[in-house]
Amino acid sequence: MNSVQTIPLVHLIFAFVPVVIVVGTLHWWSLDSKNAVYALTRMLVQLLLIGYVLTFIFETESASVVIGVLALMLLISSWISLRALRNKNRLHFLSILGSIALGGIFTLVLVTQAVLDLNPWFAPRYMIPLAGMIFANAMNTVSLAAERYESERETHNHIEARQTALRAAMIPLINSLFAVGLVALPGMMTGQILSGVSPLVAARYQIVVMCMIFGSAGISAVCYLILVERTKFKV
Repeated sequence: MNSVQTIPLVHLIFAFVPVVIVVGTLHWWSLDSKNAVYALTRMLVQLLLIGYVLTFIFETESASVVIGVLALMLLISSWISLRALRNKNRLHFLSILGSIALGGIFTLVLVTQAVLDLNPWFAPRYMIPLAGMIFANAMNTVSLAAERYESERETHNHIEARQTALRAAMIPLINSLFAVGLVALPGMMTGQILSGVSPLVAARYQIVVMCMIFGSAGISAVCYLILVERTKFKV
């Protein structure tokens, strides 16, 4: 097999069978099925649109376009992370933005320039997907850390709150390290194997991805927990 098999649109419909079952159960149990439908609709629209956008971005030869996309991704991920906090303000947003930028950009540069040695350095076909994985995982980890820190500060001092928040935020990352290869084959590795790449080569790339995600998300969470106290936020 030399390439990933194209999924006919008719066959794609079958992927929604378990989705319909879950949404139907939510409605039957008088839970928030409308929110699930809204989220699924957004997912469909976003993925269809991003398919066209990525086609343009991957063909660009302009570093400024890639940098602009990365900046937009940073802003959006920081804004989404802010949703976890009860006390939302400009300083919190800047703290989250700075944290994701510090951990994410450092790791992105290290992976793309030292590990992969991209040529050109901004090669969008690699830069954008890798940045997406880094920023998304950093966003989730910072969001968990911020929400837990805000809650813990109501009853504990900064040191205790920081330790509890970081421990909680790292649980999904550490669990993923334990599970990879035993419970789950991650997306990149699965995609490469399906496209005909040797499993041994795919494993090397997945090692890079797992280290990249763990490191960037962890650094971002640590940066946030340092910044949140130094800026004397009221949480």
